[in-house]
Amino acid sequence: MTGHSPEQAPGPAPEPDAADNRRQVLYWRLLARLFDPEEQASLESASLAVVEDIGLPPALLDPDASVGSVVQRHPELAEEFDGLMTPEPEEDGERDRAAEVRRAALASKVLLNVFASRPGNVTAEQLARWQSDAEWLERALGCRPGELRGGRGTGGRPGGGVSPTGTGVGGPTPDLSRLLPEIGPELGSIEAGLVQRMRLREVLADPALAARLTPSMSLIEQLLRDKDNLSGVALSNAKALIRRYVDEVTEVLRTQVEKSTVGELDRSVPPKRVFRNLDIDRTIWKNLTNWSPEEERLYVDRLYYRHTSRKTTPQRLVVVVDQSGSMVDSMVNCTILASIFAGLPKVDVHLIAYDTQALDLTPWAHDPFETLLRTKLGGGTDGTVAMALAQPKIAEPRNTVVVWISDFYEWRRQELFDSMAAVHRSGAKFIPVGSVTSSGRGSVDPWFRERFKDLGTPVISGHIKKLVHELKTFLT
Repeated sequence: MTGHSPEQAPGPAPEPDAADNRRQVLYWRLLARLFDPEEQASLESASLAVVEDIGLPPALLDPDASVGSVVQRHPELAEEFDGLMTPEPEEDGERDRAAEVRRAALASKVLLNVFASRPGNVTAEQLARWQSDAEWLERALGCRPGELRGGRGTGGRPGGGVSPTGTGVGGPTPDLSRLLPEIGPELGSIEAGLVQRMRLREVLADPALAARLTPSMSLIEQLLRDKDNLSGVALSNAKALIRRYVDEVTEVLRTQVEKSTVGELDRSVPPKRVFRNLDIDRTIWKNLTNWSPEEERLYVDRLYYRHTSRKTTPQRLVVVVDQSGSMVDSMVNCTILASIFAGLPKVDVHLIAYDTQALDLTPWAHDPFETLLRTKLGGGTDGTVAMALAQPKIAEPRNTVVVWISDFYEWRRQELFDSMAAVHRSGAKFIPVGSVTSSGRGSVDPWFRERFKDLGTPVISGHIKKLVHELKTFLT
């Protein structure tokens, strides 16, 4: 048996792996392109050599080529983009460094196309291309297209709704999935900037250009702000875009509130004596004493039927929405949500929007499109004017829920809070909501947040599904 060998001097540092060098070249190019619009010839030529050597199309390095156009010419890449930047289970064995280089090239393409926007005016075609590239980024992060930007994919898990396809390539490609709460609002901000730089009125006046637009929260916000300045063809195209967006989001949210008003069985109401309500198991059990062993026959003296009538006490839902400039996303989402609940049986929905003035939108609560056309986004905030409209609607407090959506940055804070506390003490269910967005990002006045917490009605802030859950709990 030999003893421990003396401490050995460290050997020479291992030589850098060729694949690691290639990944570094691609990532240095990514950083250079993001922070310096000037093309760096050495990085471009080196990256081109890497891409060609690993069998990927040079179009991945073309800043004018959308991800969709690259995939259209090379359909086999679509599967690799799906779930590209989601974490994969670690496996024992050697890293596939060549696969890591391939992932780095694909990730660089989608990140640059989305985050390296160019200055200047934006055309409808450029906006549509960016929206398409953003959808590819969302797919790469394991989400449904439109989900992170607060668009049509509001369902699914908060961190995404599509599982990675599993391309079999692991390794240290940047895992951005843990940053989804930050990436979503950032994408929305970029899109809003592009919309603001677009000559929207000119685009809307041209049916061919308007047809290229994909409705999104940023675009809808701009349309709602500018609708009073539009007329003719431009106004018609704007309404069509708003209608498309409303219908798409409504379809997603409706699936989340289905069967939300199913109450308990009401056994005080006799069951209807029809065949479809016949309780066969109970009928057999209750008549077992009439069984004839000789004849092997069961004689039935009485039929038993199931109770199907349910207790469906009408519920009143009063939705108060802050329509000031900081609450556009909430205004759109809650208007749509109110219309869905207005279509449910035994739910009496009232809708109030306010800034420094309050507007009772109840007559149009069933139609979010018409409701949004009657709103006037922007301005200051004075919740006391909305409370003056809401309080008379609370006729039966224990049968009423008041949902108040705002960032609660008020100038008459104490007066408004006192009236909200009075509503809560009356027996009505009071639900303060700080944001009703698809991205889950919102700001709430800390003064109000602490007082709502002390009152026992903490602020709901985050994904719209949280509000849907609260309302279903009350209405069930």
